[in-house]
Amino acid sequence: MSKQNTQASEAALFQLNGRPPMSKALPLGFQHVVVAIVSTVSPALLVSGTANMAPDQKIMLVQVSLLMTAIAILLQLFPIVRGFGSGLPLIMGISFILPTLMIERFSFPVMMGAQIVGGIAGAVFAIFLRPIRKLFPTIVTGTVVLTIGMSMYPIAVRNMAGGYTDNFGTPAVWIVTLFTLVVVVICDNWGKGLIKLGAVLWGLIAGYILSIIFTETGIAHLVDFSNVGSAGWFSLPRPMQFGIEFDATACISMAILFVANSLQTIGDMSSLTVGGFDRMPTDRELSGGIMAQSVGSIVGAIFGGMPTCSYSECVGIVTVTKVVNKVVFAIAAFALLICGLVPKFASILTTVPECVLGGAVISVFAIITMTGVRMVTGSGKFTNRKATIVGLSVAVSIGITQVSGCMDGLPAVIETVFGSFAPVGAALIAIPLNLLLPKAQEDLDDEREQAELERKRMEALQAKQQ
Repeated sequence: MSKQNTQASEAALFQLNGRPPMSKALPLGFQHVVVAIVSTVSPALLVSGTANMAPDQKIMLVQVSLLMTAIAILLQLFPIVRGFGSGLPLIMGISFILPTLMIERFSFPVMMGAQIVGGIAGAVFAIFLRPIRKLFPTIVTGTVVLTIGMSMYPIAVRNMAGGYTDNFGTPAVWIVTLFTLVVVVICDNWGKGLIKLGAVLWGLIAGYILSIIFTETGIAHLVDFSNVGSAGWFSLPRPMQFGIEFDATACISMAILFVANSLQTIGDMSSLTVGGFDRMPTDRELSGGIMAQSVGSIVGAIFGGMPTCSYSECVGIVTVTKVVNKVVFAIAAFALLICGLVPKFASILTTVPECVLGGAVISVFAIITMTGVRMVTGSGKFTNRKATIVGLSVAVSIGITQVSGCMDGLPAVIETVFGSFAPVGAALIAIPLNLLLPKAQEDLDDEREQAELERKRMEALQAKQQ
């Protein structure tokens, strides 16, 4: 292959369609797998433990979670019909917030029934998203993206310190964490080509190797291979294997949470398109993405699969690398599919210590935050009105989630919506503030300028696609 053809092939990595070199597409896809798989398996393990499931049910729940994650990604990448799927490189996975909130109050079969109702609510929201899109201008979606990044910091730092393990806060854990982070920063800032693009993956590999060395030398027990030997080689999920029951309270709660979860998806998709394509998402992309997410969750409930959501950490990887080619994400989806069908592979990937993941993704969350900053400050002048919307939304939403029990005296629905995940509260605060706060002349002038810029950007995009 000539040098010119090689360069053209590598350039496809930064285009939605095209054939990138597999030598680079494979590791870039695998770094999404490593980051996503623990986020997918963790809620399955937590929920199965809370629900006191039998060992075989626990294994099956992990498998179904991996399979539904793979299917959810493919539905987003390759829309089956018009209006179903975003067509964007969006990594989906099992939500941590929704199932963990529900399982504390309801049984797993009741949660599955509520998930079906919640999926219907999400689909209705997707249908009516186009006429209410005006409720989500850049200042609102940018605020949500900013809050997504900031709300992830405590999760990343807990992982950096060792997660929920006996090694939490020990020197060995912090050595591995900082080593992983240093490798990521070096590869991202001094590396070139695949070294730079795969910075997160190389950091994960380096930190994992050091963790194994620490384990084998007795410095700290960070890697546990005990579950690998007992894992099977192949199995398939069965419909209705966990049962489905309907409870009015659970259904109403899940419907509200699904709509709230859709607001996070809007924020993630906005961050993805701004970071990867230098534009805001279209109405079709947003509604199609939420529709696929909702309908996929309905079908997933039949097999015991928990609700899915967009993974902000993988969105952050896209904003860092600018790699948006569908082939890369299809590789990730098929790898997760294989892991779901072959538990042995999944068990190996779940041995990656939490401190390694924390060290690798903390920089990714920082990039998400800065993408939000760019969205709220880069769209024209940062007026006093914008500062009020962003400042109050972020301060109140994050503050509520950080102060345990501050909403105990309020109705459970309000506590669930505002206290579960800060980006949801940020959206519900930013939307009315944007509608109610008066606009000065500089705000009106700025809106006209930004509308014209967005119109020209969309015209250029449509001309390029034709």
